[in-house]
Amino acid sequence: MIKLEGLRLPPGGKEADLRAQAAGLLRLTPSDIRNLRVLRRSIDAREGVAVIYTVCVAVDRESAVLRRCRSRKAGRLELGPVFRLPEPLPPPEMPPVVAGAGPAGLFAALVLAEAGQRPILLERGRPVEARKADVERFWSTGRLDPTSNVQFGEGGAGAFSDGKLNTGTKDLRHRFILEQLVSCGAPPDILIDAKPHVGTDYLHAVLQNLRRELTALGADIRFETRLEDLRAERGELTGVELSGPGGRETLPCRSLILAPGHSARDTFEALYRRGVPMEAKPFAVGLRIEHRQADCDAAQYRQYAGHPGLPASSYKLSCHLPNGRGVFSFCVCPGGEVVAAASEPEGVVTNGMSEFARDKENINGAILVNVTPEDFGGDGSPLAGVAFQRSLEAAAYALGSGGYRAPAQRVEDFLARRPSEGPGRVRPSYRPGVTWTDLHDCLPPFVAEALEEALPILGGKLRGYDDPDAILTAVESRSSSPVRILRGPDGQSALRGLYPCGEGAGYAGGILSAAADGMRAAEALLKCLRQGDDLL
Repeated sequence: MIKLEGLRLPPGGKEADLRAQAAGLLRLTPSDIRNLRVLRRSIDAREGVAVIYTVCVAVDRESAVLRRCRSRKAGRLELGPVFRLPEPLPPPEMPPVVAGAGPAGLFAALVLAEAGQRPILLERGRPVEARKADVERFWSTGRLDPTSNVQFGEGGAGAFSDGKLNTGTKDLRHRFILEQLVSCGAPPDILIDAKPHVGTDYLHAVLQNLRRELTALGADIRFETRLEDLRAERGELTGVELSGPGGRETLPCRSLILAPGHSARDTFEALYRRGVPMEAKPFAVGLRIEHRQADCDAAQYRQYAGHPGLPASSYKLSCHLPNGRGVFSFCVCPGGEVVAAASEPEGVVTNGMSEFARDKENINGAILVNVTPEDFGGDGSPLAGVAFQRSLEAAAYALGSGGYRAPAQRVEDFLARRPSEGPGRVRPSYRPGVTWTDLHDCLPPFVAEALEEALPILGGKLRGYDDPDAILTAVESRSSSPVRILRGPDGQSALRGLYPCGEGAGYAGGILSAAADGMRAAEALLKCLRQGDDLL
């Protein structure tokens, strides 16, 4: 097979156009190409607007074609290494336990189940079907269920997001994860898009199919079952204390993959009391900013804005301020909505969500300021970041006048430090609703000042980003975990048998990287089991 890179088509280009361009590059006719497959697809809007393809083609007399072509865009398709699942082991007398059914926990459980280990998968929340109804009721009425919400339940926080699957890290496991998602019902385009996304609607169907696969492989999935505490003897894990539908119980356990999610604050507190080593880590806080999607498309696609061959536009922005603070966009949701993401009483938390079509009126994204343990104050506790988050969320709840209404402000008013009285061209999407106010009243001064300074700078990078009518909604406090649960090179905590992983443990950021980290934890556990068998 021959690989061709950098093929450019205008928006709406057809496969016949792609085949013709590939044939021209190879000095062939389109009929000489026996097969063409797209490997990668991206949008380039820097100079004009084009769709950029990497493809592989099958032709006769491949070597001769390559010699005659002499293009730097053409070369042989080199098949790199692929991820292989660990070899199965005999089922253990005491199954390994996985706590948390977000991306890390689900894929850790999948690797263990494929290896014949019949894992027990614990999830404090409910299956995604019931969880969806609980979340919709919260958004409609303002009645929060602390056990089933945007943070807790099957799929973790990513189940109510844009479902973005791009990451800045490289890992052989990523392709395995994408293929697994497609086999469970995700759109096949995620295998070729440079910035793949699934969307909340597809994610919910994928999660149900993945659950069925895990069950068929022998996994024991227990919903509404929360990890309360650990049992240990001489520095080794011996059991886990759980609370579930049947009450409190102690489950014997020598191997626990802990994938808690970034909002499992009670779990962090229980581990801290138990003496599990952890540390406070930097994260970021700020606001959600909302624009009209049509305005963002016009700024980036120009004359091609609204073209049916182009996806809803997105953005990625950042700046470094003179005082050393970093401000950046995060979790941008084209054609989506700002969502209420609280998991604790009397605290307002915002997040963003899109369905696969990304066809709603607004685009929203977080605008965040980096914060460090030095900003948290407190007594140096590893949980100081948790306390900092809670203080922001309580302040936002109070400023929103209760009922989980979110405080909101137009950008023009925020920069002028005056309360907003209502929206302009951009209509807020947050439910249960917003309260127009001055967001300076719920933000630490260093966060507010950094946002004031950054907004015009970012507006210079993306036209309209600092539009006077863009809406700021508070508060985005859970961009990542404020805690890192320490682990060694073998993947284990100092408490032997405990394998912390994923975003909540401080080792990932996003669906794809969290799933890959969960897989690594499962592989480390299997390696330990295999070494133990070798010693017998």
